Amino acid sequence: MATMKAVNYQGPFKVTVEEVPKPKIEHPDDVIVKVTTAAICGSDLHMYEGRTGAEAGITFGHENMGIVEELGEGVTLLKKGDRVVMPFNVADGRCRNCEEGKTAFCTGVNPGFAGGAYGYVAMGPYRGGQAQYIRIPYADFNALKLPPGTENEKDFILLADIFPTGWHGLRGASKCFVVDRVPERLQAAEKIGCIAVNFAEVDVVKTIIEKNGGMVDRSVDAVGYQATAGNDTKEVPNIVLENMIQITRPCGGLGIPGLYVPTDPGAPDAASGKGMLSLSFGKLFEKGLSLATGQCNVKQYNRYLRDLIISGKAKPSFVVSHEIGIEDAEVAYDKFDKRIDGYTKVLIHPNGGF
Repeated sequence: MATMKAVNYQGPFKVTVEEVPKPKIEHPDDVIVKVTTAAICGSDLHMYEGRTGAEAGITFGHENMGIVEELGEGVTLLKKGDRVVMPFNVADGRCRNCEEGKTAFCTGVNPGFAGGAYGYVAMGPYRGGQAQYIRIPYADFNALKLPPGTENEKDFILLADIFPTGWHGLRGASKCFVVDRVPERLQAAEKIGCIAVNFAEVDVVKTIIEKNGGMVDRSVDAVGYQATAGNDTKEVPNIVLENMIQITRPCGGLGIPGLYVPTDPGAPDAASGKGMLSLSFGKLFEKGLSLATGQCNVKQYNRYLRDLIISGKAKPSFVVSHEIGIEDAEVAYDKFDKRIDGYTKVLIHPNGGF
């Protein structure tokens, strides 16, 4: 049996590189991709920290790109040797939601759950791409072709998730405030013209209203339930949403792509452990705020954003801090989780060549 190296979860705060079976074509619509680059996402840390009920043996990695190596007999738009990047959303392209462009909520790829993803607990039986190879289902629909070669590799990998997700939440903003307490992240935000706000040092709501001359039109929760306040390490799962309700002008909008899970054994209280939060719903109602939740429909944007990269008008790789081989994944996860040594966005090259 052919094998490959993969980054596998072992338990809270523990991943190892293991030899696992190399994926095979399971359906005529599948392709097998040799992974050139996979990224570690902040969402992976929820599983890494043991917060999602993930079982040992799951291969991480929902941000993936590489070279098509093998094709199912039903694939017509791709050929061997094509360079491709895959949305983290696994979608069938034929359910009602996919037909409406809502590929993050495909109902055909994961029974009992709205949506699918590679290498993520509860998001379907799709092994992640922090490995040397990955199987791509519904490949004609899911794989986006890229120019051949290796140019813009660090930019194109971000089409799998964080570039479309960021675009989905922030496109069209004339002024953007970024709230964080990690110095490297705040510095990266300032490099592209954002206004950095360190929540460990100031009152976020008061500071932004002062700097903006009033409330903001839109606010985005890109954090999710593992939020904290000030310099405290204790989690306050509703703090970001509460700040958003306060800081957004009447009739403004709240966008919530940050991750909120239905079950979390490590939550600070029983209610939030079941995905239930206390919110100032009366204030939200009073202000007539609109609210949009859920993952980004990556396919809605990734072709357009690919072309922005090719034309030189977008270079999202400014967020990348480290590139590693697969053998260094265990150390990278540890440092990324602890936010040390400047680890902000890590790319893994499972087959070398970086």
